[in-house]
Amino acid sequence: MSKKLVAYFSASGVTKGIAAKLAEALGGADLYEIKPKVPYTNADLNWNNNNSRSSVEMRDKASRPELADRSANISDYDVIFLGFPIWWYVAPTIINTFLEAYNFSGKTIILFATSGGSGFGKAVSGLQPSAPAAVIKEGKLLNRASLSDLKSWVDSLKI
Repeated sequence: MSKKLVAYFSASGVTKGIAAKLAEALGGADLYEIKPKVPYTNADLNWNNNNSRSSVEMRDKASRPELADRSANISDYDVIFLGFPIWWYVAPTIINTFLEAYNFSGKTIILFATSGGSGFGKAVSGLQPSAPAAVIKEGKLLNRASLSDLKSWVDSLKI
């Protein structure tokens, strides 16, 4: 059995809750929160405002919000579950920052996400260039997944 990490970015707390349940469903996987150096405020997350921080970052595909730390011991893990809220049908650009900050060579990254209404969109294709030596797999939207739902999903992955 390989060592697993659940790494996640959560702007409002929704993804954080799912990540904790997923770690439990994985039999006690380690958790790592991807935090921006400058935390997002509610105003930053206002997608109705074209000048909000999140709107500006998502329009600029080269945007790489700075991480608060780089203390994840990625080399310790074979499989990384990587979670985030879906923004504009893709992962927030801080996920690219995270992937570019570490060596994911030979790692399997399984995505999970939360969303107010959209699917994964182009999340995998938007993230693969940031970790070209990793296998990135589209996982599942886990908006309101119960622990038993998560256990069933994890079992179906056969990892």
